[in-house]
Amino acid sequence: METYISRYLREVGQIAEQIDQRQVQGIIDVLVETRKHNGRLFILGVGGGAGNATHAVNDFRKIAEIESYAPTDNVSELTARVNDDGWETSFSRWLQGSHLREGDALLVFSVGGGNLEKNVSANIVRAVELAQKVGAKITGIVGRDGGYTAKVADAAVVIPTISDDTVTPHAESFQAVVWHLIVSDPRLKAHEMKWESTK
Repeated sequence: METYISRYLREVGQIAEQIDQRQVQGIIDVLVETRKHNGRLFILGVGGGAGNATHAVNDFRKIAEIESYAPTDNVSELTARVNDDGWETSFSRWLQGSHLREGDALLVFSVGGGNLEKNVSANIVRAVELAQKVGAKITGIVGRDGGYTAKVADAAVVIPTISDDTVTPHAESFQAVVWHLIVSDPRLKAHEMKWESTK
């Protein structure tokens, strides 16, 4: 009888095999152009996606030399916006304050990609809508069916669902797998990482 451990690890391999490499390439293309034109990258996530966003901001700034930010990194501003304006507009108003514009890009980390009808991650949907309005590029690494993010994105990697009870852990884990792939791609990597440069 297969254990949960062996099933989980088997699913990791299945997901890796099924990742749409064209969508990964699409995100790389967007970010190459963003950096070329001195655009900024705004990385959005909630829960585990917010933790991933913090880590990814570091990597895109340090390794790829892309000016990058995450609204969840400033807890004081985020909680003030939630308290005063509500959760739904917390990211979009933050992006307005950052003067999101054409030439910038969003990278969304979300298990579901946002869904207004189900009132799930509405703040991500509103942020993506703002990006559409101003002409910023939209990318994402999302799970399930990709939600609103995948529907309108310039490029979005949808992490395949293998089992209904492992959607969230695989989606959030593969956000890290895919963004590390992207940031270390030779077309984006501007600086060697510490252990790769240590002989």
